[in-house]
Amino acid sequence: MSEQAKRAASEASEGTSSKRAASGVSGVRSATLERKTRETEIRLDFTIDGAGEYSVETGVPFFDHMLESFAKHGLFDLRLSAKGDLTVDLHHTVEDVGIALGQALRQALGDARGIRRYGSQVLPMAESKVEVAVDVSNRAYLLYRVNLTNDRVGNFDVSLVEDFLYALAQNAGLDLHVTLAYGTSPHHAVEAIFKGLARALRQALEIDPRQTGLPTVKGAL
Repeated sequence: MSEQAKRAASEASEGTSSKRAASGVSGVRSATLERKTRETEIRLDFTIDGAGEYSVETGVPFFDHMLESFAKHGLFDLRLSAKGDLTVDLHHTVEDVGIALGQALRQALGDARGIRRYGSQVLPMAESKVEVAVDVSNRAYLLYRVNLTNDRVGNFDVSLVEDFLYALAQNAGLDLHVTLAYGTSPHHAVEAIFKGLARALRQALEIDPRQTGLPTVKGAL
């Protein structure tokens, strides 16, 4: 992870405005967020307890496909529009979407009361196998062990996936571990990462009917 990426992620609040969707009686965990900087302009609606419905447009087709898979496999509803300086690089758009999605997830989660907190998924895709584990702890960390000889899917630099996940983890408060056990195709590996992340998060964010309060002895997440 570059120092530039870490600095950008730590400045996540700059240029961001958002509002928490009213849950109240309905209990719907959702958030609407807008983020505008000199490099990107993002608007998204995110619902945790959704049906896997999505509308995604970032200007980066492969990234769109991965975010659509994320929504579908997590059963999250995601409406996302992002405009970025793609003529400069894809990095700003990919990372800022991670920042915005992480902030929306954290807002939609509210006080996190009743969630399972932990989730994990081993996901195969063709010759690749990915292991994802997540703790929705509000103590952000990313461990990313993915090594691929071929780091391109079309014009998409696969190293951007780490930047996206770092920004997501930092802003959503996730302790996130991603390991590529084996695999050679960058397309298969990255798609397995996004689907594995979605299913691990779906498990972690689910309300546990036996959990009456916060899933911690600390008294707060």
